[in-house]
Amino acid sequence: MKRVVVGLSGGVDSSVTAHLLQQEGYEVIGLFMRNWHDETVTLSNDCPWIDDSNDALLVAEHLGIPFQVLDLSKEYKERIVDYMFAEYEAGRTPNPDVLCNREIKFDVFLKAAMELGADYVATGHYCRKTTTEDGIHHLLAGLDPNKDQSYFLCQLSQEQLSKALFPIGNLQKSEVRAIAKEIGLVTAEKKDSQGLCFVGKISLPEFLQQKLQVKHGKIIEINELENQFTEYSNIPVNLEHVVELSKEFIYSPTMGLEVEKHIGAHYYTIGQRKGLHIGGRPNPSFVIGIDTETNTVYSGQKDDHPGLNKWALKIETKEMHWINPNFAMNIGDAKEFDIRIRYRQALQKGILTRLEDGYYILFDKKQRGIAPGQFAALYLQEELIGSGIISH
Repeated sequence: MKRVVVGLSGGVDSSVTAHLLQQEGYEVIGLFMRNWHDETVTLSNDCPWIDDSNDALLVAEHLGIPFQVLDLSKEYKERIVDYMFAEYEAGRTPNPDVLCNREIKFDVFLKAAMELGADYVATGHYCRKTTTEDGIHHLLAGLDPNKDQSYFLCQLSQEQLSKALFPIGNLQKSEVRAIAKEIGLVTAEKKDSQGLCFVGKISLPEFLQQKLQVKHGKIIEINELENQFTEYSNIPVNLEHVVELSKEFIYSPTMGLEVEKHIGAHYYTIGQRKGLHIGGRPNPSFVIGIDTETNTVYSGQKDDHPGLNKWALKIETKEMHWINPNFAMNIGDAKEFDIRIRYRQALQKGILTRLEDGYYILFDKKQRGIAPGQFAALYLQEELIGSGIISH
């Protein structure tokens, strides 16, 4: 009998995952990951870890499976929290959920599971895996279009996928809840947790303020008629000009008008609208640029501001990751993909090309809020082929 360790989070998805594996005849062990000890930044009425741990224990008892709590807070701090702070400090936008899957669930957690003699680990992700005769593992989108979570797994390797099971990937969320209700699980009606994986909902500004100091600075509004935007609009939109089309806009405080003060450029992200507190402008304001060295935030009015919308982006060569190695590219290659530059974004058509100094994506339509530090995920039909960290 094959042994599977399930990451029981205390939610309905992982609960049903454990049940389905039992039905399939696996020997199932439940492990709850404790990743966080600092209650001061958790919005404690919203999914504190103790409630989740208790729910996971109740589910394990109900299913009659062994249950353990695994404290991974040291690894989580080193690999996820420190990375988040460093990225924000550099004026980039991290994606801790993608990293949590690569570094924690399918690395530290996976190794702990293997020490328990497991053949596989399973999670409650809405995605699917198939394996072809050539031994390649394919990561496919979940069948519930509203819940597809494949994007969060865009950094997994073939080795990690070989040990992974995703039993609910071919179900709708409503079906998962119906199964939980039918077998009497306490998590059947529990609402989905938001926020950092396995930590719960945190107040991001408070969380960041623990380590990143408040540093007052200026918010400078950049006019949409600025010269560089006019020059950009005159660049031909084709692969020959992809390097120019991906370039960053350069701002300086002398280019615009001070419209507000801020508490630290490192607290803001490209495309952000909430929390700017800019009043007295004719239209809504958005963050179009962040300079953590001069501690300046740049804003623009309306979400079609030219500083917020670009045709192309760059991924450094070392930051490109192929889930399906059959698609790895040589210099000069170009291929069309469906692309997602943030979770829940509708798939966007574009061409990925590899040049001497890195990979570039040219989109069919201008993309709003391309944020350095985020992941661009590449799909062909329902398969997630690979991903890369956006450089600019």
